[in-house]
Amino acid sequence: MQNKLIDYFSKFTKLTAPEITALTDSMVIKEIKKGHYLLKEGQRNKDTYFMLSGLVRQYTLTDGEEITTGFFNEGQWIISLTSFTDNPVSDSYLISEETSCVVVGNEEKAQEIFKHFPRLETVSRAVMETVFAEQQKTLTSYLTETPEQRYLRLLKERPAIFQRVPQYQIASYIGVKPESLSRIRKRLAASD
Repeated sequence: MQNKLIDYFSKFTKLTAPEITALTDSMVIKEIKKGHYLLKEGQRNKDTYFMLSGLVRQYTLTDGEEITTGFFNEGQWIISLTSFTDNPVSDSYLISEETSCVVVGNEEKAQEIFKHFPRLETVSRAVMETVFAEQQKTLTSYLTETPEQRYLRLLKERPAIFQRVPQYQIASYIGVKPESLSRIRKRLAASD
């Protein structure tokens, strides 16, 4: 299963055998049962996670209501911008919607590997740029798209999500109430 992370890094560069061994030996793999938290609001947040299997949902609480801000599944990174600040306290929750398996990483471990394999720092930077570009794309969609457009984009780019999470979480993620999502779905079905 840890080969998924090696395969992910290999998209950016061909890894040498010693680099693969160093990465594999340093991996901390954690299983999270369905309904358990990786992180809660207010906890210190210095770790990053690579999803090997399962599904993790990110949400914030606004006036006691859960607002879903992300879904992470196999082959994706969970990296919070707050983990790079001087006071890395989480402003959101990460909950496992399915029994999930993640590789846990952090800056200290990364720096240790970079000392011995400096080339991996470049790979790490490319990973970060990719993740932050995806986050920027999502943020931009909330500023420029209608909820219906966000729904259609999610349906096109990540159709499996619709089979894995309840509709009310999808509604929250695209920024509407469940009733509004039902209306969007009916309107789209009528136009087909």
